[in-house]
Amino acid sequence: MHLKLTHHFFTLPILIALVALIGCEQGRKTVIGGMSGDKTMDDSMSETPAVPVKVVWFIEYPEGGKDAYIANVASNAETLQAPKEVARIRSYDNIHLDGVDVGPDRLVEFEFNSFLDAARYPNHATEIAVHTFIQRGDYAKDEMGDWPIRYVSLIDYPLGEKDVYLEWVASIAVPLSTPPEVRAITSYDNYYGESPHRLVDLSFGSLEDYMAYSQLTEIMAVESEVEARSANWAAHVYELRSDYINE
Repeated sequence: MHLKLTHHFFTLPILIALVALIGCEQGRKTVIGGMSGDKTMDDSMSETPAVPVKVVWFIEYPEGGKDAYIANVASNAETLQAPKEVARIRSYDNIHLDGVDVGPDRLVEFEFNSFLDAARYPNHATEIAVHTFIQRGDYAKDEMGDWPIRYVSLIDYPLGEKDVYLEWVASIAVPLSTPPEVRAITSYDNYYGESPHRLVDLSFGSLEDYMAYSQLTEIMAVESEVEARSANWAAHVYELRSDYINE
């Protein structure tokens, strides 16, 4: 048994918008964790503490058009990586475990050192649904590295029960972080309180490590609790690609 890959995926038509990368007019994407490059925000954000900000694009490859899409990505990777504001870019493919083709095919992750850097980064999409996520301190485990497997969980807090949910998170932080199979755990809150309210990101050195971790008794117990305590929950497993090398 492994962690369920999908639960309620929120309201899919709302969260996934038709967008285009430069020169590409097909794909479904949700952008999580950042803001468009609106320079009018610079003054108001100049005093904002340097809290890490993450932008995540979820993309559906056009039917039968994955190769063409990836070729387009290769032609634009340098443009996306060039701005000094972006600290790191990584891309991943959905593994679709158990042969179930559910959820976005591709994840592209941008990391910024602050809100100001995220705001200054040029917007390379034509239509975009934006959610701003800031890093929380729920988990302390962070072994640095380009870990190839990512488990990304998107959660909605129960109405009026965020504090109760976070108290529970504090009680499970150690059990989730202790197993050696998981290399890093990071959590984020939606800055504007929109859905999804919370993003939890787990990193693994291999798919085998992920599978072993997900089958631990204590982890399966947490999975059941997440489903019971969350208003909505969606999760997917992604594998690192080599489209970007920006550090």
